[in-house]
Amino acid sequence: MTISSSLNAGVAGLNVNASRLATISDNIANSGTYGYKRSVANFQSMVIGQGQGSYSAGGVRVVTGRIVDQRGTLVTTDNPTDLAIGGRGMLPVTSANALGSGNGDYPVMMATTGSFRPDADGVLRTETGLVLLGWPADSDGSIPTFPRDTTDALEPVRVQTNQFAGDPTTQMELTVNLPATGTQAGASGDAVTMSTEYYDNLGTSQVLEVSFAPTVPAAGASNEWTMTITDSAFGGAVIGTYTLTFDDARGTGGNLLSVADTLGGAYDPATGRITVDVAGGPIDIDIGEIGEPGGFTQLSDSFSHAPVTKDGSPVGNLISVEVDDGGMVHAIYDSGLTRAIYQVPLVDVPNPNGLIALSNQAYQISPSSGSFFLWDAGTGPTGDIVGFSREESTTDVAGELTQLIQTQRAYSSNAKVIQTVDEMLQETTNIKR
Repeated sequence: MTISSSLNAGVAGLNVNASRLATISDNIANSGTYGYKRSVANFQSMVIGQGQGSYSAGGVRVVTGRIVDQRGTLVTTDNPTDLAIGGRGMLPVTSANALGSGNGDYPVMMATTGSFRPDADGVLRTETGLVLLGWPADSDGSIPTFPRDTTDALEPVRVQTNQFAGDPTTQMELTVNLPATGTQAGASGDAVTMSTEYYDNLGTSQVLEVSFAPTVPAAGASNEWTMTITDSAFGGAVIGTYTLTFDDARGTGGNLLSVADTLGGAYDPATGRITVDVAGGPIDIDIGEIGEPGGFTQLSDSFSHAPVTKDGSPVGNLISVEVDDGGMVHAIYDSGLTRAIYQVPLVDVPNPNGLIALSNQAYQISPSSGSFFLWDAGTGPTGDIVGFSREESTTDVAGELTQLIQTQRAYSSNAKVIQTVDEMLQETTNIKR
């Protein structure tokens, strides 16, 4: 029995070292594979109950697995949708075959990196058939609230490269200086004007014309102006009339003292804004807060205004897509408009090493990995999403070659044990001749 157990232990040693050799071979073969996680073979001894005066070899068995939570080095690329993760977490992906089935059922897998590019339908996918998943944004670029313990709301990230979009103007900031001499007795009373462009809901260029008419008193100075705003989209109709009064006290002279509305939205002293209704909807105009420098002032004897700060843009063509560190997918247009179209969450599980490894460096949830949770990138335990980057293989070639030498020696030693047992059994057979 003891000799037979030695033979079995030697055979088991050959088998486990063959498995270890297989993991080493796989690791070396994938040393240049982006996102590859090295495989390991761990040996465990097997013990058989021992009797007095004898010992039976139990042998050895092997347990193999992947070190998924080990991170490779990030390398820079020239593709904005080459994605990697700077820390914990994985990208949600599905297979191109599931996408092609058309039934809307997308089995979710995970990957730590991928080179995603639009296919013929605009879907971001890798050459190996992994499709990036994300939450779709609303028309205003905001992401609705989705449950974090289910993947039902995730859908393939689709980029329409022939897409056009315009961004209507919703707010602007005016910086204007009115001449203090214009409201003094004897002044001409001529109005001064300025105009600014804005974009309506269809991306069409429109013009707001703003005129300032001084109130000229019989004596002294009124420090009062009537501001009138007209909209070209309404054929030049007046959409706002306001009476502006400026302070002439020492230390605060030239700053706004009060704003009274005759037509248009009321002035908000807390924000320094008025709201006017143009053809496409309301526009908030910042004219400055009461008593604060900036915005509207009345100083010296000249009329001047700074360039108008505003949002909005004309219709533009989609030229690029980028993913920021929070996982927001931004569509960038040649007009300068940038709009969020998806958010890519990060999937995290309690035990990443318990995930089921699939082809193409993809992984799947298993009972050993634990349940998943969808995090915003950079929050909780997860790292940031890094664009223009790929994650290299975690294989250390020098370390694998060292283990290869050890495995070869161990394999040869186990083979020697089998040879020795064979010779001993032969000697036992030769006792009777």
